[in-house]
Amino acid sequence: MRGAEAIYAGYVVHCPLGGYVWQAIHYLHGLRDAGLEPFFYEDTRHTWEAFDPVHRTSGADYEAGIALAGEAFGRAGFGDSWAFFDAQRNKWAGAGRDAARAAFANARILVNAGGVHRFRAPERAGKTNVYEHDVHFTFGENIGSSNCRVPTGGIRWHPTHQPVALELWPTGPVPAEALFTTIGTWSFGGRDVELDGERYSWRKRDEWEKIVDLPRTSGVSFALAMEVKDATDLAWLEANGWAVRDPIAISRDADRYRDFVRGSRAEFTTAKDVNVRLRSGWFSDRSACYLAAGRPVVTQDTGFDERLPVGEGLFSWRDLAGARAAVQAIADDPLRHGAAARRIAEEYFAAPRVIRDLLRAI
Repeated sequence: MRGAEAIYAGYVVHCPLGGYVWQAIHYLHGLRDAGLEPFFYEDTRHTWEAFDPVHRTSGADYEAGIALAGEAFGRAGFGDSWAFFDAQRNKWAGAGRDAARAAFANARILVNAGGVHRFRAPERAGKTNVYEHDVHFTFGENIGSSNCRVPTGGIRWHPTHQPVALELWPTGPVPAEALFTTIGTWSFGGRDVELDGERYSWRKRDEWEKIVDLPRTSGVSFALAMEVKDATDLAWLEANGWAVRDPIAISRDADRYRDFVRGSRAEFTTAKDVNVRLRSGWFSDRSACYLAAGRPVVTQDTGFDERLPVGEGLFSWRDLAGARAAVQAIADDPLRHGAAARRIAEEYFAAPRVIRDLLRAI
C-alpha cells in the first residue's frame, strides 16, 4: 500500500458536527485538487473525551462519532481515505491501521489542525509539519501585525483563510420564507483569558447583549441554531424576537447542516469578545460556507475587514446601528448581495486557492 502524500489530522469523531466535518472535507478536497493524495487521521492519545450527538453525552464511547464520520467521508468520496484510532482500546476504524501506517510512511506533509494531536518524532519525521514544529498558520489573520494585540509567543504566524470546496456549495434561489440565521455555541465557560490585567470573554452570549434589540428595530426575522440551556437567556432572546432552534439536530448530519445554510437568507452572527477587542482578524469557516452558498454574511468586526472586502455581500458591524444598516441593505437588494457573497468566496476561500497558498508557504 503506497499511502497518502498529505495527512490532515483533525477532530471529527471527537465531535461529528457539521462545522468540524465540513472543515475536514474542504481540506481533503483542496489537497487533492493541489495534486496530493490526502488522508484524514484522528486518534485519542492526547484528547480522549468525545461528544456523542445522537445521545447528547460526552465520554469515551466513539461509536456514534465513527458512524457519522464514516457516512460523511463516504458521501464526500473519501471513504477509503480516513482512519480513527481508539488508543485506549487499541481499536481502529475507517481504513484502519495498515492504511494509516502507509500514510505516515509516505506523506510529505502533516497538517495538525488546531494542534489537537501530539505526534511522536518518528511520525513527524520526513514531513513538513504544519502547526507544530515547522510552519504555523492561523485563521486569526491579523496576529503578528501592529493592529493586533494577540501575543505571538515568538512564533511567525502565517495568515490563512478557511478553505471551502465551492462545488459542494451550489448557489440557488433564496426560499421566500428564509431568515437571517447562524449556527453555533451560545455560551462556553472556562475559556476566558486574561492579558495585561484585563479579562476577555470566550462566550458569544456576551456579545448578543449588544444587539439583542435587532429583530424589533430592523423588521427582519432571525433564527439562532444554538443550544441555549439557561431558561432565563432563552426567554430573554425570544422576548426580543429571536427564534431559537436546536443546533445538534441540524449539525449532526453534514448534509442537513449545508441545507440549513442554503435555506437561509443570510447569516447574522457575533464573534467572541477575545477576537473583537484584540483585533485578531478571525473569520469563521461557517461564515465562509454561507458566502460559498451565495448567502451574505453580517458578522461582528474582529479586524477581518483589513483583509476581506466588506460593504457588498459581506458586512462587519460594531454596534446596533451598524448591524441594523447591514441587514437592511441585504433585505433591500438580496440578489446583488448574494452574488457578491459568492464572488468573495471564489476569490478568497476557494479550496484550491487557499491550499495552493498554504503549500507555497511551506
